[in-house]
Amino acid sequence: MPTLSIKTNTTSVDRISQSDVVREASALVADLLGKPEAYVMVLLEAGVTMAFGGTEEPAAFVELVSLGSIGGEKNKTISKGICEFVQAKLGVAPNRTYIHFIDPPRSNFGFNSSTFAK
Repeated sequence: MPTLSIKTNTTSVDRISQSDVVREASALVADLLGKPEAYVMVLLEAGVTMAFGGTEEPAAFVELVSLGSIGGEKNKTISKGICEFVQAKLGVAPNRTYIHFIDPPRSNFGFNSSTFAK
């Protein structure tokens, strides 16, 4: 159930490129977390009105939600991978990207008419 949400003020990404970005990001998240890609969801919102550090230079806010597989030192590796990807695909520098890591309780994430709680 890993979910990667990318919001950016970048407008240089056309609709076809956006599709490529979400597909490639899906594979990246699966690889970084060691989880099956069949459960990965990726959202991309480009052209969002956004200021970072008082300017509207290219910036991104990324949220990564995962039941486990994130936390502590591992987040540094994941952050590096995501920042490199966002820079390569969207032109946003790592120092203009925030990443929010979220590891919710299994009972607080729904899927298929239930939750992931056992």
